[in-house]
Amino acid sequence: MLAPYLTVTWIGAAEALALGYLLGSIPFGLLLSYAFGEGDVRKIGSGSIGATNVLRTGNKVAAALTLLLDAAKGAAAVLMARELLGTDAALIAALGAFLGHLFPIWLNFKGGKGVAVSLGILLALYWPAALLAFGTWLVMVALFRISSLSALVAAVMTPVYMYVLHHEREAVLAIVLALLVFVIHTDNIRRLLRGEEPRIGAKSKPA
Repeated sequence: MLAPYLTVTWIGAAEALALGYLLGSIPFGLLLSYAFGEGDVRKIGSGSIGATNVLRTGNKVAAALTLLLDAAKGAAAVLMARELLGTDAALIAALGAFLGHLFPIWLNFKGGKGVAVSLGILLALYWPAALLAFGTWLVMVALFRISSLSALVAAVMTPVYMYVLHHEREAVLAIVLALLVFVIHTDNIRRLLRGEEPRIGAKSKPA
């Protein structure tokens, strides 16, 4: 979907994708949950390594650090690719970082849900749209206190924000990311339809 909009070479695209994937695949949530003595975060709640699931351990500091570092790795992938390989390569690196977070090779391709890393990616690509997306997420959280629902709504709105703000290539990327968000949230969507999706802040016991 992105190819017609980019001028980066195949080699440059491969390098950007690899750079993004390696950065995105760093499992900060898992590392921090161990570092704070909370054990394997994959054994509680949704089994995700993201900040929302880390919060289910009850450790707000670990969850906050996970949020910040996951966002940082997404932003770093975009900024490094832009500096080393050019503006178009940054879009490829953004996709790589998102895929790395969702499907890290180190964890048998079972990672997080992509909320924080996508925020970092968007901030580095075009921060006004990122703030609008984050604002959408915050409003949904305030109204419903359900992270997955908030992420899904923000994912749908992000391409709209990018397009309205005249960043068409970023809008195409945002559509790809939104589709991946819906795929990775399949189980959450089923629980939402059944009214069984847990709310933010609910502490989970080990499975």
